[in-house]
Amino acid sequence: MLAAMTRTDVIIIGGGAAGLMCALVAGKRGRNVIVLEKSNKVGKKILMSGGGRCNFTNLYSEPARFTSSNPHFCKSALSRYTQQDFIALVEKHGIPYHEKTLGQLFCDNSSKDIVAMLLDECGEAGARIITHCDIESVTHNNDFALASNLGRFSCDSIVVASGGLSIPKMGASGFGYELARQFGHELVETKAGLVPLTFTGAMHELSQRLAGVSTRATASCSDYSFTEDILFTHRGLSGPAILQISSYWSPGDSIFLDLLPGLDAEELLLRAKNDHPRTLLRSVLGKRLPRALVAELQDQLWRDITDTPLAEIANARLLQVAKSLQRWALKPAATEGYRTAEVTLGGVDTGQLSSRSMESALQSGLFFIGEVVDVTGHLGGFNFQWAWSSGHAAGMAV
Repeated sequence: MLAAMTRTDVIIIGGGAAGLMCALVAGKRGRNVIVLEKSNKVGKKILMSGGGRCNFTNLYSEPARFTSSNPHFCKSALSRYTQQDFIALVEKHGIPYHEKTLGQLFCDNSSKDIVAMLLDECGEAGARIITHCDIESVTHNNDFALASNLGRFSCDSIVVASGGLSIPKMGASGFGYELARQFGHELVETKAGLVPLTFTGAMHELSQRLAGVSTRATASCSDYSFTEDILFTHRGLSGPAILQISSYWSPGDSIFLDLLPGLDAEELLLRAKNDHPRTLLRSVLGKRLPRALVAELQDQLWRDITDTPLAEIANARLLQVAKSLQRWALKPAATEGYRTAEVTLGGVDTGQLSSRSMESALQSGLFFIGEVVDVTGHLGGFNFQWAWSSGHAAGMAV
């Protein structure tokens, strides 16, 4: 148990990526900082990310890779603390890393290296970290007062870095949203983002039969498209391309899959018919797609020509097949929800925050950073970069 009242300059609620970055930056500026984390250790999402190797940023981090009701909001923070700045910090600590695909940077060894780096930096900056701390109330008179299971705190500035609703088993909660409302902030509706899609009916059954099968595809919805792997699961579809498009999907929308990205399916089939007229459709497609997927598509979409040589299939029918391969329309029933979502879309409305400092326009000394804010990055290290950039912005201002 702490003293009856602990006084400090800055309290950061949440010991994740954004909170730790803010703590080390503020501490290095001479601010007396305490990080309050409700779980038993800090950086849990960092530790589990990237399959345990932490996709800590992306070489191509830029505002276009983020979604928000105000797409301009993220520009200031991202420009003042860039991916190159974070890479320099990683290199300063001698952490080996590599580029995987599409600019994604991962630790060679373990995500523990990133957490250790942040804790070392916080230690050097004099930032104090307290775990197992449940905050019961926050009030403001001349300064902020916090009541918790570990005692009471007071401070000049509070930084809310409590994250969103994704992955509740990691301790996610709506605390940051409740605190925002308490101080008069509006919220952009929240929903699961970067999350697998689920289906009912025939597509659900098909995905069950194909569970574990993956292929490269372009997934499209609402004028957005992503070309990466898709993965069939027992509940529907996952994989990077699906996680990406899920952030732009709304209930009732269809998604469209191009199973032959970068190819012209019409040209492919007509040329095959001309060059190999006795060949079967499944033989042509089996060279470019998983055979199990071809068999399912054949059964679902073109059963009438299953055993028909290409020479005996009318060109118009082949063009229909080509369209079904490059614009396969599917209507998801739902997402898997926050249980498996990597991020929370929506959050604290950026219209009431300073884009430079992340400070509330309604309550001086109150800041919001990271996932709790209505800024969400694409898959591939962008959400970590938002954590680093927004945490740095607040750390320079508190």
